[in-house]
Amino acid sequence: MSPLSYITEDMLTNLREKIRMYMGERRYLHTLAVEEEVARLAELYLPNNIAEIRAAALLHDITKEWTFPEQIAFCKAHGIPLSREERMSPKVLHAVTAPIFIEKEFPCFARPQILSAIRTHTVGGCRMPLFSKLLYLADYIEKTRTFPECIALRKMFWNSDMPHTKNGRACHLDRVIRASYDMTLRALLAEGAPISVTTVRARNELLSKNLQL
Repeated sequence: MSPLSYITEDMLTNLREKIRMYMGERRYLHTLAVEEEVARLAELYLPNNIAEIRAAALLHDITKEWTFPEQIAFCKAHGIPLSREERMSPKVLHAVTAPIFIEKEFPCFARPQILSAIRTHTVGGCRMPLFSKLLYLADYIEKTRTFPECIALRKMFWNSDMPHTKNGRACHLDRVIRASYDMTLRALLAEGAPISVTTVRARNELLSKNLQL
C-alpha cells in the first residue's frame, strides 16, 4: 500500500473474494490479470495510486456477466439514461451500470477516480486522466488476452524502449492507446458492428496531440 492510500491490502484481499460471486472462473482470472497488469503500469506512472487502481481493476467487470435485459432493467430502475448507440452495443453496458452498482454494493471503493476509470474502460474517452488510461490499457493487454491485437499491443508497450522522462513516458502511453483505438475501430468495421463515437473522438484527440495541431 502506498503511504497516500486509504485502501489496505486486507481490503483488496477481501474484495478479491467478494467479486467471485459476480463472475465465472474465466472472467475472474481475467480480472486478476488486469489487477496484475495495472499494478505494473502504475509502478511506472502512478506509484502513489497503486492500491486504488488495483481496486478499480478488481471491480471493472463487476456487472459484465449480466444479460442485456438485466443491464437495461438496472438502468431504468436507477434512472440511467442510455443513448441509442449504447443500446446498440450491449457488450459495453457494464461500464455504464458498474459505477452505480459499486456505489450501492461497494461504497468504500466508490471514489470518483475509480468510478470514472471504470466508466471509460471499454470505449475510452477524450481527456482521460492518467488513472483511467492505465485501467483502459491494462484491460486490453493483460497476459490472458490471446487476440492478435492484444498481443501486438502488449508487445508495443513493453517491448519498446521505455522513455526515461515523464513527458516521454506520457507520449509513449498515448501512442499505444491510440494504436488500441485504431485496432478496435478496424475490428468493429470488419464485423459490421456499431462504432462508438466516443472512441473515434478519443482517437482523433490523441492524433491531434501527436501532430501538434
